[in-house]
Amino acid sequence: MPGRDGHDAVVLAGGAARRLGGADKPGVRVGGRALLDRVLAACSGAATTVVVAEPRPTAHPVEWAREDPPGGGPLAALDAGLRHTTAEYVVVLSADLPFLDEETVHRLLTALQEAGGEGALLTDPSGRDQPLVAAYRGSALRRELAALRAEHGGLAGLPLRRLTGALELTRITDPVASFDCDTWDDIAAARARIREHGHVLDEWITAVKDELGIDLDVDISVLLDLARDAAHGVARPAAPLTTFLVGYAAGRAEGGPEAVAEATRKATALALRWAAEAGSGADAPATPDAG
Repeated sequence: MPGRDGHDAVVLAGGAARRLGGADKPGVRVGGRALLDRVLAACSGAATTVVVAEPRPTAHPVEWAREDPPGGGPLAALDAGLRHTTAEYVVVLSADLPFLDEETVHRLLTALQEAGGEGALLTDPSGRDQPLVAAYRGSALRRELAALRAEHGGLAGLPLRRLTGALELTRITDPVASFDCDTWDDIAAARARIREHGHVLDEWITAVKDELGIDLDVDISVLLDLARDAAHGVARPAAPLTTFLVGYAAGRAEGGPEAVAEATRKATALALRWAAEAGSGADAPATPDAG
């Protein structure tokens, strides 16, 4: 797997979004998070992430670039973003991919390295290439962009296929990660999918961490077990209050996942002791005080 210094990322986020009526597509929210922030989370392992668009607040730190002229199209935007990168491998993404994740970015980079070609990209369910969900060799991109610039006197208005058609590419089929939001129907479908039972919890936890600026992976199942034990063994309101106190205790300890796990263990043991006392009955003998 490429290390943090093994790849950069370029995110193209300056399109006109005509099929959305000119709406600010990168800022449209799916699952409470802007589409751009969702994509930035997926490529957070990059050493440098460049967003080609007008600057805006983001949940993750980025560098900003702008194509010349503004609105000059994807090749001009890609060229502008590449000028801020130095890594051998470059992940190139659009800003409208609600289901892209770090694992998909890893798969693209791994496929590129193992195949030894010049790029690896996703295809959609119809088999169509998605060149803005891809990983490329930076040198190959620069070579072909320079050739196109020399041939046409510039890059503005040229389609992406003029670039990708000249590259040796590996293709990966992924109907979920390749889903992009071009219309309001696409946005509605994405919003509906993340509320399905199998996705909603992970989506919610990720959204909360982004909102609070928390970069912490913990064992969610252990916390849910604690909440269940507190609710059943003590009282229903004990579940959210106990999990809050676990987080507070871990924060005071200035710890990471290990501190959360330790606080959870202690709270779970207490909840189980509490429940055991309640089930022992009124006639049970009292435990002698120590000392």
